[in-house]
Amino acid sequence: MIKITFMGAGSTVFARNVLGDCMCTPALRESEIALYDIDEQRLEDSRLILSAINHNVNEDRAVIKTYLGAENRKDALRDADFVVNAIQVGGYDPCTITDFEIPKKYGLKQTIADTLGIGGIMRALRTIPVLEEFARDMEEVCPNTLFLNYSNPMAMLTGYMQRYTKIKTVGLCHSVQVCSEKLLEKLDMKDKLEGRQELIAGINHMGWLLEIRDKDGNDLYPEIKKRAAKKNAEEKHDDMVRFEYIRHLGYYCTESSEHNAEYNPFFIKSKYPEMIEEFNIPLDEYPRRCVEQIEGWEKEREDILKDGKITHERSHEYASYIMEAVVTDKPYKIGGNVLNKGYIDNLPADACVEVPCYIDGTGVHPTKVGKLPTQLAAMNMTNINPQLLTIEAAVTKDRQKIYQAAMLDPHTAAELNIKDIISMCDELIAAHGDYMKDYQ
Repeated sequence: MIKITFMGAGSTVFARNVLGDCMCTPALRESEIALYDIDEQRLEDSRLILSAINHNVNEDRAVIKTYLGAENRKDALRDADFVVNAIQVGGYDPCTITDFEIPKKYGLKQTIADTLGIGGIMRALRTIPVLEEFARDMEEVCPNTLFLNYSNPMAMLTGYMQRYTKIKTVGLCHSVQVCSEKLLEKLDMKDKLEGRQELIAGINHMGWLLEIRDKDGNDLYPEIKKRAAKKNAEEKHDDMVRFEYIRHLGYYCTESSEHNAEYNPFFIKSKYPEMIEEFNIPLDEYPRRCVEQIEGWEKEREDILKDGKITHERSHEYASYIMEAVVTDKPYKIGGNVLNKGYIDNLPADACVEVPCYIDGTGVHPTKVGKLPTQLAAMNMTNINPQLLTIEAAVTKDRQKIYQAAMLDPHTAAELNIKDIISMCDELIAAHGDYMKDYQ
C-alpha cells in the first residue's frame, strides 16, 4: 500500500484538494494517508472532511490516520512514499501580522510578503528550522521518499532542502500551470488557447513566459505586447504590473501582479505614492485574504460537517499527477522548482530555479533551458541574492546574514537606509520571540 503523508494537514482546504485528488486517481485510491499537524482542532476537521470524501467518492478504499504534535511526527512519516508539505509556521496571527505591521512603522509597504521582501525573509527563517527537523526524521524513517513542497517562500525552503538535506525534493506552484491561460483570457485571445505551445523558466514567482505559439506554430507575443500595452493605457485592471513587465522587459511573468509589485524596486515607492493607484497595487493584500479565508472556512466547515455530503472532482494541482507518474511510470510534465544543475546557464548553481520537469517511475527529471534573456536573468538575480543569503542565515544562525539578505532585497533597499534595515530586522526578530529563538 502506498503511503502519503501530509505535513500541515490543518490547511484543510488545500489538504482536501490534494488528497481528494489522490482518492480520485485509480493508482492512488488504496493509499494509506497520514495527516500530521500541531493544531488538534484543524487536524480533526481535516480528518472528518477527508473521511467523508473517502466514503463518498472512493468507497472507503483509503486508510486515513491522524498524528498530532512533534512527538508523533516520526510515526506519521515512517515508510512514506510521498510527503506533501504545506506548513505555515506561526500562522496569520501572530506572525503574518507582525511581518506587515513592523515594516510599516519603517515606511516599508508590502502586498503579500510570503515569497521575498522582509516578510518572505522572516517567514523562511521561521520555517527552515522546522524543515530541518522534518528532514532528520525523514532521513531516518523514510529516506527514499519524494518531498513535495508547497510552502512559501518556495525557492528558499525548497533550495534549503535540496542543498542541506538528503531528501529528494521538488517545489510546486500552480502559477506556472495557469500563466498563459490567464494571460490569453485577459487579452481576449481565448481562441488561441487550444493546442498552444509554451516555454516557461526562471525562478518561483518570477518565471518567464519565454515562448508562446498557437497550434500552428505562430508566435503570439507580437499580438500580446500590442494588446497588453493598450489595456494598461486604457483601463485599470488587476494585472497592470505584469503588463508593464511586458512593456519594459519584453516578457510576461508567471506570478500575479500583487506578488510582483513587491519583488522589485519599481512600483511601491514612498517618493511616488501615486503609483499605487496608477498600477492598481493592493497593499496589505495578504492579511486581508487571511481574514476572509478564516471567516469563510468557519462557514464552510459548518456546512460540510452538517450534512456530510461533501464530494470531490480531481483538480489540476500537480501533486496527485506526480504521484501517479511515479507509481505507474507514465511520464508527466510539470513546472518544478529544482536546484540549478546547469538547467539555466546564466543563473547560479546553488539557486533554486523553476524549469520544465518530467516525472516518471525514477523520479523528477528537469530539462535544460539554456540562457535566459539577460534582462530576465538580471531580474531573477535581484531575488536570488536575498534568497541565498537567507538560507545561509538559517543554516549558520548568523544574524549578520539576515541583515545582508534584507539589505539586498530590491524593494527594502529602494526604500530604507542600512541603519533602519538593521533596526527593523532586530525588532522583527524580537517580536517573533520563540519562532526566532535560533537567531536571538
